[in-house]
Amino acid sequence: MLEYIKLEVRRTLRDTGFVVFGVGMPVMMYLLFTNIGPTDSASAAWRVTSMVGMAAYGALGAALGVGTGVASDKSLGWLRQLRVTPLPPSQVVLGRAIAGSATVLPGILAVLLSGVLVNGVRMDAWQWVVLALLLWIGALPFTLLGIGNGYRLTAQTTGVVNVACLMGLAIVGGLWFPVDAFPGWLRSVARYTPTNRFAELGWSTTHGSAPGPGTVAVLVAWLLVFGTYAVISYRRSARTV
Repeated sequence: MLEYIKLEVRRTLRDTGFVVFGVGMPVMMYLLFTNIGPTDSASAAWRVTSMVGMAAYGALGAALGVGTGVASDKSLGWLRQLRVTPLPPSQVVLGRAIAGSATVLPGILAVLLSGVLVNGVRMDAWQWVVLALLLWIGALPFTLLGIGNGYRLTAQTTGVVNVACLMGLAIVGGLWFPVDAFPGWLRSVARYTPTNRFAELGWSTTHGSAPGPGTVAVLVAWLLVFGTYAVISYRRSARTV
């Protein structure tokens, strides 16, 4: 399985589209959102909050993008080759998820680096390390969601669905705009979305505290849901590919 993981990581990192949209786009949006308007204490706080949100957004996009590669592999017959190997479905999905998690890290680090170098964000060294690690690990549920879409849908449909998931989850989860600005009912919905709790991992770190048990519980629940979806989708694809 290790060789399979290495192969998938190399294939993704060589993709120009991944570098442009998975790494460059979140950085550009972060700098745009945080450098419009007057500079004051509120804008300084927003630069930290938005940095976490856009790093989470970049991680989300990269994680879901794994599913597009899965769908392409399916159309090219790569999944047929995997099925003649001794790897069981759970290990195939896990291997692809680990490989996808590795490709999530560049987007996170790029946004955090722009926060330091361009926006002058300052935190303790341990906060930067923990922030990057939590966002990296916390992106796993979205990688599984993308993989599930890739196994279940065609390549073209997967791209459309993943973009819809990316935009919908990012907006409702509060990655672009503060959840406190939402209407009351939407604010309540946002608290149970995986993206909001995902970003909460980072926001709590910037405040110098550990994520709350509710945040961890919601993320674990979504991890189980998306993981089950990915395994079922892989098994279902065996009947159609």
